[in-house]
Amino acid sequence: MHHLRRFLPGLIASAALMAVLPSRAADDPDLGALDLKSAAVEPTEATAKPTRFFVEAALGSATQRYAPGSQSLRRLSLDLFHAQRLAPGWRGVISDRIDYLRPRDAGSDSTLNSLREAYVSWDGEGSHTVVDIGRINLRLGPGYGYNPTDFFRDGALRSVTSVNPFALRENRLGTVALRGQRLWQGGSAGITFSPKLANSPSGQSLNLDLGATNHRNRLLLTASQQLSDRVSAQVLLHKEPGLSAQPGASLTALLTDAMVAHAEWSYARAPSLADLAWARKGAKTSGHRLATGLTTTTATKLSFTAELQYNGLALARSAWDSTTNPALLGSYLLEAQRLQDLAARRAYLFYATQRDIGLKNLDLTAF
Repeated sequence: MHHLRRFLPGLIASAALMAVLPSRAADDPDLGALDLKSAAVEPTEATAKPTRFFVEAALGSATQRYAPGSQSLRRLSLDLFHAQRLAPGWRGVISDRIDYLRPRDAGSDSTLNSLREAYVSWDGEGSHTVVDIGRINLRLGPGYGYNPTDFFRDGALRSVTSVNPFALRENRLGTVALRGQRLWQGGSAGITFSPKLANSPSGQSLNLDLGATNHRNRLLLTASQQLSDRVSAQVLLHKEPGLSAQPGASLTALLTDAMVAHAEWSYARAPSLADLAWARKGAKTSGHRLATGLTTTTATKLSFTAELQYNGLALARSAWDSTTNPALLGSYLLEAQRLQDLAARRAYLFYATQRDIGLKNLDLTAF
């Protein structure tokens, strides 16, 4: 269970120059704080730069509960993002990350390259119509630690180098897709088609890993609207072969100038998380997923978020208590990690960030 051991070195020692990838809303003042993508840190001057590069390094030591001795852990990560205007109406984006991990996961190379994004975008009719094609990172939902409407997250992490939910969303692979959007004042509607391109994921270093992100056909319909200057909403419908369509919705509300509330929901009739982990075929269950929370920011740039999370397709407390086989629980946790789903039926997140702590652009985060 190397993935679980790797959580430790990022908490012991790390050095990084962090950058946050911009969304299209960063250029649209009408969306601003009520953007319904996954919650992110506030935009800085760095997010406007077309090219960004940073390095992370970590050293640590891990002791397993049921194994003698300890094991040294090492990691080096190189991260690049570049966006460029190719021609009038055309824009290209490429985002890539290289992770060197020791010890490596079974079945994977010690050095893994993740081509997160590589797509071209066309803006037409005064930027009211947008078409994107290529590998796109489709991050959906305003939740901080859990995103029930983020339908393209499963299988998208080639390597786990942090437990910070924002880092997990930034580091994952995008999905090869064709996306069309129609934009209007305060809202948009879109359709995304992601085709099946491979059957299974790859652990090879220089591999596009299309089997991790495009192993089935998927269709997503979205519509977003800023209902007022303080409230925004989004509705979604996701469909893939063999499963009923999954509806979802999210809402953000600016309660005061320093307080934002968010709620995110989806519904599915599908195999439970335990059925997927333990390869139980045929069974399907119905369940709701939910994340709702409140974020407040002080005048000293300290922000604090409390979030309640619920996964109706996860194991209930009684099932946890009755499952005494450690191998079964281990495979269940690893499958939840692969899918980036919530392993517990209920969970709580407390997330705090102090910006410019002593130095400009030096941030301290705890969760």
